[in-house]
Amino acid sequence: MTSVLSTQTERLHIALQGAVQGVGFRPTIYRLAQKIRVSGWVRNTDAGLEMEIEGDAERLSQFLLQLRVATPAAAVIATQQTFRIAPSGGSGFEILASLKETSAATPKLAAIVPDIATCSECLAELFEPENRRFGYPFTNCTQCGPRYTIVLDIPYDRPNTTMQRFPLCATCRREYGSLHNRRFHAQPNACATCGPRLWLSPPGSGATNPFSEIADALAQGKIIALKGVGGFQLFVDGRNSASVVRLRERKQREHKPFAMLMPSLECIRRYCKVSAEEEGLLRSPAAPIVLLEPQDQAGDLAPEVAQYSSCIGVMLPYSPLHHLLMAHYPFPLVATSGNFAGEPIAIDDQDALSRLQGVADIFVLHDRPIVRPCDDSVVRLLDRPQILRRARGYAPLPVMVPHELRPVLAVGGHLKSTVAIGFGRQVWLSQHIGDLNSPETRDTFERTIEDMCALYRFNPELIVCDLHPDYASTRWAQRQATIAGVPLVQVQHHQSHVASCAAENGLSSPYLGVAWDGAGAGLDGTIWGGEFFIADRNRFERIASLRPFALPGGETAMRDCSRPAAGLLWKTLGSNKARKVIKADLAAMLEYEINAPKSSSVGRLFDAVAYMAGAAQRNLFEGQAAMCLENAIGRTQTDESYRIAGANKIGDWSSLVQGIQTDRADGVGLGIISAKFHNALVDWILTVARTTKIRNVVLSGGVFQNAYLTRRSRRVLEADGFTVFTHSQVPANDGGLALGQAVLAGTIR
Repeated sequence: MTSVLSTQTERLHIALQGAVQGVGFRPTIYRLAQKIRVSGWVRNTDAGLEMEIEGDAERLSQFLLQLRVATPAAAVIATQQTFRIAPSGGSGFEILASLKETSAATPKLAAIVPDIATCSECLAELFEPENRRFGYPFTNCTQCGPRYTIVLDIPYDRPNTTMQRFPLCATCRREYGSLHNRRFHAQPNACATCGPRLWLSPPGSGATNPFSEIADALAQGKIIALKGVGGFQLFVDGRNSASVVRLRERKQREHKPFAMLMPSLECIRRYCKVSAEEEGLLRSPAAPIVLLEPQDQAGDLAPEVAQYSSCIGVMLPYSPLHHLLMAHYPFPLVATSGNFAGEPIAIDDQDALSRLQGVADIFVLHDRPIVRPCDDSVVRLLDRPQILRRARGYAPLPVMVPHELRPVLAVGGHLKSTVAIGFGRQVWLSQHIGDLNSPETRDTFERTIEDMCALYRFNPELIVCDLHPDYASTRWAQRQATIAGVPLVQVQHHQSHVASCAAENGLSSPYLGVAWDGAGAGLDGTIWGGEFFIADRNRFERIASLRPFALPGGETAMRDCSRPAAGLLWKTLGSNKARKVIKADLAAMLEYEINAPKSSSVGRLFDAVAYMAGAAQRNLFEGQAAMCLENAIGRTQTDESYRIAGANKIGDWSSLVQGIQTDRADGVGLGIISAKFHNALVDWILTVARTTKIRNVVLSGGVFQNAYLTRRSRRVLEADGFTVFTHSQVPANDGGLALGQAVLAGTIR
């Protein structure tokens, strides 16, 4: 029997949600409709993108199939709804004006696309002398350029961006309206005739090419402040030790590693080892800073760039400004945020000229306003890419979660601050804000919340924060909940960690959550940081934790590794023997329990072991001692392990400390000691996991930024039949807390 397709006209209404605006989706659909010869329309809405297509069943089927293939690379479709409606009998296909909802109570669900690195076509034009955009530093198209940092409102249309002040010239307008031009409906479209312009301060010589003057200044060792896509960046020649030291002194950033901007992959390979996967990250539309292993011989790179780190953070040029800079000065440049250490990145010309006048020698300015700061993202490749700082290229893409959420505002923690809004099955996580220690960063934190709520027309039904009473985010949430008259929910720090990892992996309970970090307020009033939870039906049960140990000096113990080591030795050796190996003032604190809070923190355990093993004495920046300890493993391969006893659900480190003491006395190498310590932690995870009937294991918290620990944990657990979930969309550190808070507090029960 032969089947015959119906030739009867049908009509479909299709609604897409996700990152579907600002990526050339409407032109793509227009061209696809022309190709398949269906009629209808497409438009942006506050919720995303909607279209209606009309034709016979075969053409509609072809359209739906080809739509999957034709989806722009930068687009992310979160949901697609398709409804059959009555045919209208129209002909032709058109792009309609964007639809703006009139109800102020309806949230805007359209996801804003992150800023996208320069595409290959725009890059070719930039260096083509005959092209009218030759050397134009604000070249872009539908496939690249600024998005999140220039948008003022949703839907994403030119009048709703900071490009509204630049009327299109006749030629750019023709491109914008030409179906077969890749700038068809490219909202930031511009050229030297009608678009933003660039200048130097102090004024340069007036030469037509300011990048030649910038290159001369870099060669002379000067510091350049450049207004980039998401804020100001500071640049110096990465081969010039004196310049790098001067930048550190002026920026007040003594030890933390600097990131590098390098002109090409060939240049990166001279300084770093690059795998195919890491190359893919560097070349991706997000173009993040990627942490790479340095070559054995680092060449002429100044040691002051990252002398206390085992990795070098490197990125490729991602904007026309960067490409032009690198073309005129094709050498490794330190590229760091335009701020003082601990302050937010500058985005406004006058603010930068005021705040950075004692830092930069020359300012490169332009007149395209930046709406919101967005620093460079930082990524490290483990088994899969792990985002350490989520900002340009990734924020504010929503995270799909497995459950429906009430409208919830989550304000994160205190360090590596991010905030989030959740509604439906999506959570929009802000860009990295920073540590909330300075008034300037706290102001940015508040402005980011205001900005997100205004942009998405979002009114939370509840606010969620951390348990810690002294976090700036907690204090703000308490005040704001009272002012707004909405409920306040406080969620335990480590539960938020594992919930964030489970949510981004689409995992519903039950699961075993392992949360290891430096510190977080526990439910019992002590400092937690080495926790195991069973999550089942929105219930968390703490089933195991590290044996608490004293931290003489309190917060000082976060920097001085001898202090957590003293806490371990005091209990392991006993007071009499411990006095012979620890400082007298620390012994007094421990004996009389003065300013010596106890903690179950695996992060502080790392610090203590780093000190006892001889890997590091201090944390010159957060996590440095742990990095030194991990780096000490090098190419060491061993399954030997110290022992963490697990009686009464408490991970007892006594035998581990004794083993390290013995190995040190016997002259065992640092690499072996470090590997045995890491292996002991993995064995402990396996031991606890085996006590449960749960096969899903979630690893979260800053400690799991450790590549050796995470890789070995996955390998050992999977070999025993467990399924392991780690972070890839949001940071394992406190930058991911807001996602976990939103899911735990906002889940509709």
